[in-house]
Amino acid sequence: MDFWPQLVLGILATWRITHLLASEDGPWEIIARFRARLGSGLAGKLLDCFQCLSLWVALVTAFLIGRGLVNLILTWLALSGAACLLERLGQEPIVIQPIRQSLEGETNDGMLRSETNGAETNRDEERAPANGGAGGSAAGADGGATRAD
Repeated sequence: MDFWPQLVLGILATWRITHLLASEDGPWEIIARFRARLGSGLAGKLLDCFQCLSLWVALVTAFLIGRGLVNLILTWLALSGAACLLERLGQEPIVIQPIRQSLEGETNDGMLRSETNGAETNRDEERAPANGGAGGSAAGADGGATRAD
């Protein structure tokens, strides 16, 4: 068989085996039990990452297709990359949302996102306390909410 049909079959096989090991339970939940047995060690974490796992599956497939060292390395990376692209095609599209414009007097760092757990309403309450302005505030020196990492 020529190289190109083998490459296409290798891409599909790499994606299928990687997807089975990383994302599916398998027949009679064999794969799920296998992943559970591996636990949270290095091998278990490897099965959680499609991109990482595709490199190892593609390496085995590349040995079946590639001829010569350079061809083997390029085939290995092409198989893994194509499997990752196929995996991406089956996912929800990534939606990039615009940055919220800052209000007057508010600082907009551009790169920082506002918290979605109600912090926006808390920041407004901190600026205008309900007890007439008396009392402490958790706001930092620049008027924004401080965050401990």
